[in-house]
Amino acid sequence: MNDPTRRYSGGAPTPSAPHASASEERNQEGAPAPEAPHASASSADAPSGAPHSSVEPGPQPGSEPDENHEAKLEHDLEELAAKAQKADEYLELAQRTKADFENYRKRAAREAAMAQQRGVAKLVSELLPAVDSLQHALAAAEAGGNGDDLVSGIKLVQAELVAALNRVGVELFSPEGEPFDPEHHEAVAQQPFDGAQPGTVVEVYQRGCRLGDTVIRPARVVVAG
Repeated sequence: MNDPTRRYSGGAPTPSAPHASASEERNQEGAPAPEAPHASASSADAPSGAPHSSVEPGPQPGSEPDENHEAKLEHDLEELAAKAQKADEYLELAQRTKADFENYRKRAAREAAMAQQRGVAKLVSELLPAVDSLQHALAAAEAGGNGDDLVSGIKLVQAELVAALNRVGVELFSPEGEPFDPEHHEAVAQQPFDGAQPGTVVEVYQRGCRLGDTVIRPARVVVAG
């Protein structure tokens, strides 16, 4: 009689895990292994004998245009700042020039007024002796002096006045016998005159006055026609 335990002494099958379905077996056999998280390749991760390659991150999209734009903005800001500084310098120069011109104008006006005052003071100092002489002549006439003394005193005053005017550059002129000159003479009448060429001054009603080449008052004359 055979022992039942010996029938399987040749080796009974070992217990196995529950049988997987056919689809799961196919997935386990044919599906690729799950990918590990992405990391930059290195010599440690690469299999031995595989060619070494390093993957470097390329330029991010849009980074270079952004840098160029920022550089352009900085350049524009620097140009604007330089122009603003130049504008401030020009404004300061204009203000300083205006102030200098105003000071020059005031100084010129002040110097002109002082020069005029000095001229008037010089003329008065020259005329004062003639005024004193006229006062003495009038006092002599009031005291009952004769007519000759009065005439002499008036002639003295006239001579002193003319001399005072000459000392300050003023000249009294009488153009009798000279050709008529409209720049220095003023004709009050024109009439025929025996022995005189037409256009010649034959009589002077009022002497002219000039300072250098400037005519202060033209001579009033009669011209031969």
